[in-house]
Amino acid sequence: QVQLVESGGALVQPGGSLRLSCAASGFTFSRYAMNWYRQAPGKERELVARIFTSGRLPVYVDFVRGRFTISRDNAKNTVFLQMNGLKPEDTAVYYCNTYFNGADYWGQGTQVIVSS
Repeated sequence: QVQLVESGGALVQPGGSLRLSCAASGFTFSRYAMNWYRQAPGKERELVARIFTSGRLPVYVDFVRGRFTISRDNAKNTVFLQMNGLKPEDTAVYYCNTYFNGADYWGQGTQVIVSS
């Protein structure tokens, strides 16, 4: 059974940093790309970053490029999202995601609130 468990969300002041983690189980983690999405209140879920199996050449959406870094540890079946320079508009529930064999898999999400 595929499981994705996010952690690390918190309340942080603007300009602060957080590191999100997603622990994966139930599939061969190293074989699949991993994604971080987010969903702000009243908005649709949107892709934040993607990392491929080797960890090289990750993909970022424009609004986080230069501030967020996605990484993975294939030995620990974990994907990370280092978030620096957080802004109030980064407030959202952040979800870990992967896709294979025709199915999307999601974690339960972790809440990030950026506020003074």
